[in-house]
Amino acid sequence: MKLTMKAALMLGAVVVGAGSASAECGIEAGSVRILSNDFAAVNVVNAAAAECASDTVTVTSNATTEHKNIQGPALSVNPAEYTVAVVASNSIVPLLNDGLIRPLDDLVAQYGASLLPSQLISIDGQVMAVAFMANGQHLFVRKDILDQVGLPVPTTYAEVLAAAEAIRAAGIMENPLGATVKPGWDLAAEFVNLYLGTGGDFFVPGTAELAIDNDNGRLVLQTMRDMTGYMGPDYLTYDATTLNQVWDAGQVAIMNQWGSLAGAAIGPDAAPEVAANTVFAATPSIGEGTIPAAALWWDGFTVATNISDEDAAASFQAMVHGISPEVIAANPTAATWLVEGFEPGPAQVGVIANVQGGARAYPMLPQMGLLHTALSTELADFIAGNEDAEQALADVKAAYDTAARSAGFLE
Repeated sequence: MKLTMKAALMLGAVVVGAGSASAECGIEAGSVRILSNDFAAVNVVNAAAAECASDTVTVTSNATTEHKNIQGPALSVNPAEYTVAVVASNSIVPLLNDGLIRPLDDLVAQYGASLLPSQLISIDGQVMAVAFMANGQHLFVRKDILDQVGLPVPTTYAEVLAAAEAIRAAGIMENPLGATVKPGWDLAAEFVNLYLGTGGDFFVPGTAELAIDNDNGRLVLQTMRDMTGYMGPDYLTYDATTLNQVWDAGQVAIMNQWGSLAGAAIGPDAAPEVAANTVFAATPSIGEGTIPAAALWWDGFTVATNISDEDAAASFQAMVHGISPEVIAANPTAATWLVEGFEPGPAQVGVIANVQGGARAYPMLPQMGLLHTALSTELADFIAGNEDAEQALADVKAAYDTAARSAGFLE
């Protein structure tokens, strides 16, 4: 699978020239049925796409954190339950492997005049997705609390742990750290973030053989274990949504959180004292690494294979309207948008800092989903403190190897 993804490469110069787009959707007829994740930026896009509804066009959306589990079965039926799947760097891979999304080149040529070349995600020479935002987890810091203990914003995980100890010792907060370590997808993503920061490969180069049972893997798990020692007793419930609520309640001073949620942390609906003292920075480095220990992501939309051409055209046009420069101009803090005319603001500082610091992209490998699933299930006992790193890595390898053999990646 050969991937062309110019979007992430352009983030370092994300301010682009202003343009224009039609305020009218221009859709004659069709059904638009959107499946997406559920967070502020995607909800902005879904709501704007819904503006294309008319007497002859229906637009519905299902925004759910379970979208990754739903998308495969929902797009496999004929006709597909949804016409659009909003995907990220990793969640597109299963849809590609199973042929559940269609090439978009003809639709781009006919209806994509407002799109930037950098938004077009090409795989094996065909446009398979349109990216509209960049994302990634980065550091959220309560600057006022760090000032109380006389420390700067941490740039390494060793400094994060030292800051946590200082905050605890000063009696300011007993549990000042937060991270998305809820067993499941979030926990696996935390491992992936940290492992990318070590500079190591997940697989033996050129193969699907797993290569994380090493010093890098053990460093990652030790760092995760050390972090939980400064988290609240309910840290196993910390997914992205919960973590933002904990932050807004003033219960955490340092956390690694999604850039797409930065706007909410400093927005008008946030607690004023917390919002006023929240600053964003690049994800810290880990061990001897020198780059932010976080994956770079893009989010974008795809169009289902098992639908009519009429619905495909309507869906593409509605989504293009949903990510139009006018929509983004009205919602500049919701995301780091990959859309013409976008100018980064305070909420985008962390993602851009990761890019400028050399953070690596989430691996776009067919077998990566199998590893992510193995990490999701097999690290649960470790993060709960019920097993050691050696056993956790062995469990991950056993689960991955079984799945990879079944899928034909390993003999």
